[in-house]
Amino acid sequence: MAASPRWPSHALRQLQLVVPGGLLTYYLGTIQHISDALASTDDVDSWGRTATLASLSLGVLTVALFIYILLTPWIHSVAPDFRSWRESGLLSSVIPILTFSIVSGWLGMTATLGLWSSMGFPKAVVGTSAIYALMFGLLGLIPAPRIRSQRPD
Repeated sequence: MAASPRWPSHALRQLQLVVPGGLLTYYLGTIQHISDALASTDDVDSWGRTATLASLSLGVLTVALFIYILLTPWIHSVAPDFRSWRESGLLSSVIPILTFSIVSGWLGMTATLGLWSSMGFPKAVVGTSAIYALMFGLLGLIPAPRIRSQRPD
């Protein structure tokens, strides 16, 4: 099976998220700051550890929901109609949860890095945004099945 001619341009668009996200994450040491917040053991920083775990859990939920949406055609044998997601039984419940997990996870991680790490809020905003750009770029590289439009042309 030959590769789709669309794939290289799609991959390049996704790499526009992956490369800057990865470089900024590395440059700012965001992963190390998250690890440090998780490793804190004193009572004052226990809130930081709890907030970090909650933010990471929301990030994992975001990834899981994106993968679930990608696999929906295989799981339910139905191609989701993203244009009318509010009328879809499946998407009408998944999309709001996904939106909540993205926004809450980003805000939580920004607050966590701003309050319980040495990054400060400006770097925390950039660091969290970089991690999310990297995550969304990598998720976009996962090949999705071709979904044919079910509406008449």
